[in-house]
Amino acid sequence: MPKFAANLSMMFNELPFLDRFAAARAAGFEGVEFLFPYEFPAAEIAKRLADNGLQNVLFNAPPGDWAAGERGIAALPDRRAEFREGLRKALDYAAALQCPRLHVMAGLAPAAAPRDRLLACYAANLDLAAEECAKVGVKPVIEPINHRDIPGFFLNTTKEAVAIIEGLGAGRVGLQFDLYHCQITEGDVTRRAAELLAHIAHMQVADNPGRHEPDTGEVNWDFVFNAIDASGFRGWIGCEYRPKGETLAGLGWFAKYRA
Repeated sequence: MPKFAANLSMMFNELPFLDRFAAARAAGFEGVEFLFPYEFPAAEIAKRLADNGLQNVLFNAPPGDWAAGERGIAALPDRRAEFREGLRKALDYAAALQCPRLHVMAGLAPAAAPRDRLLACYAANLDLAAEECAKVGVKPVIEPINHRDIPGFFLNTTKEAVAIIEGLGAGRVGLQFDLYHCQITEGDVTRRAAELLAHIAHMQVADNPGRHEPDTGEVNWDFVFNAIDASGFRGWIGCEYRPKGETLAGLGWFAKYRA
């Protein structure tokens, strides 16, 4: 049966962030993910996880200035020192939260920058991330993001991501396979999930259009989840969606998967 993790950056926004952990556990989730933990002391988040019997399954490395529109810095050559500093900070949090996955965001491609230069920087930073993460039992992951939600994002397709992953050496970096982004950019999500299974370290879901909860849009989620389960994938599936209304009211799809 698929294992679903509540994304606490998007779900349970009726509550302050630190109160969302208890709400997720009460709703039946055993795992949680979030975008960034850095506004809060790692010890405080770790306490919320322990108090509620939750596992933190994923968060993102520092993305640059998120409020100003930055969406990662790993592919930006003039931000290499900042990337290294952010990686150290992220791994300190990962250790405290016992989190096994770290999403390394590529960032927005500067309009005038040659793609091969950005790709070389991205590969070098991912090589460093793989080396440092391996020392503490964490796996870095990369995520293709659709061109509509984040125009200009450096990494858009699973084909691009797999080429980078294979270039770094088998198993060092994983694929964060977001079915929402794939549905928009490539489609054919169950076939792609099966073909990419060897590289997938984490999945995420949201329906399209609207990026709301499953069963609010065009995707047949029973078919998709059954196909993922049959494929043998046993990792976590993050619910990275914006609830269409109040979070609990939109969890009808989740009833059959509750812990």
